[in-house]
Amino acid sequence: MEIDIIGDIHGCYEELILLITKLGYEKQDTSYVHPKGRRLAFVGDLTDRGPDSIAVIKEVAELVKNKQAYYCPGNHCDKLYRYFLGRNVQITHGLETTVEELNNLSKKEFQKVRHQFMSLVEESPLYQVLDNKKLVIAHAGIRSDLIGQTSKRVKTFVLYGDITGETNKDGTPVRRDWAQKHQGEEWIVYGHTPVRNPRFIHRTVNIDTGCVFGGALTALQYPEMQIVQVPSKQLLVEEKFRAFDN
Repeated sequence: MEIDIIGDIHGCYEELILLITKLGYEKQDTSYVHPKGRRLAFVGDLTDRGPDSIAVIKEVAELVKNKQAYYCPGNHCDKLYRYFLGRNVQITHGLETTVEELNNLSKKEFQKVRHQFMSLVEESPLYQVLDNKKLVIAHAGIRSDLIGQTSKRVKTFVLYGDITGETNKDGTPVRRDWAQKHQGEEWIVYGHTPVRNPRFIHRTVNIDTGCVFGGALTALQYPEMQIVQVPSKQLLVEEKFRAFDN
């Protein structure tokens, strides 16, 4: 199984197409196909903050529909899904950019995008377990002992990380560094927390390199465990990146 796993896109459509092309995928009809049969995978957070969230939704939904990609939702995906359900969600933390795009669509086009996105989420697992359980793709990660479970507690972990319930000064949740304690044989590939460089530790890899904050859009090639990147076209916001000691 040969997969190219792409980190948090957040509406950075131009960078997404550049990265897919750099990875060797070729446009065929309405989708992208790799001549050697490789497939794409996405760690979630397709939308919000970036310039073209709707184009990203359409592209990824088409790839998954054509069996050219795997997808699992991120916390921003979950929030947009609840927005489409008509739930009372706060239009903040980037969702306002996606809603603005949606408000500029015709009613027919809005319903089409809504259906595409909701189907994508509903037909995808909370996290992907692939290659005979040797590879797990989860938006904010997952502990080995939780793999196979889908309880509310597990969903919170997968979408938001190992949160303590406390908040930092900037209002973001305090998260435990679960990857430091990972001892499983499976590779866990995730995003959610922007880092300046892909973070490899104990068979875990964080590939959210903050494209929407001016970093890069990153792909991890599995099983080679090689990194392929394209630089962001967004403005650099240095304080959005989390620093680790290793």
